[in-house]
Amino acid sequence: MKKDITNSEDIKILVDAFYDKVREDKILAPIFKSKIPGDWGPHLETMYKFWNTALFNVREYKGNPFVKHLTLPLSQEHFDRWINLFYQTIDAQFEGALADDAKRRSMIMAHTFYNRMQIKKDPAPLPEI
Repeated sequence: MKKDITNSEDIKILVDAFYDKVREDKILAPIFKSKIPGDWGPHLETMYKFWNTALFNVREYKGNPFVKHLTLPLSQEHFDRWINLFYQTIDAQFEGALADDAKRRSMIMAHTFYNRMQIKKDPAPLPEI
């Protein structure tokens, strides 16, 4: 029987399982490997802090995740795959209000990042006044 995400240990389980999938994924692995060619420990620690902050309001994470992704060669396909793997990972191990909240937050983040990246790539001209 699955349980909800309830603590930082559950966050570690989620993050570790998710990034195991990412490292093996034919679409996402090349992007991540280009930025993290060796030790994944620091990235995983950052992700534990990020999700603890997002789900439990524990002020561990400090940073701007959008800026770190802005220069990556990401397309809609990458974001779709990221969401798909994230949902799969949660659904395989967890169920409940916080699991649903993690999925909701990941979807909002993916859409926001993708839309902001598109604006940065091709900003619409301002209308003349």
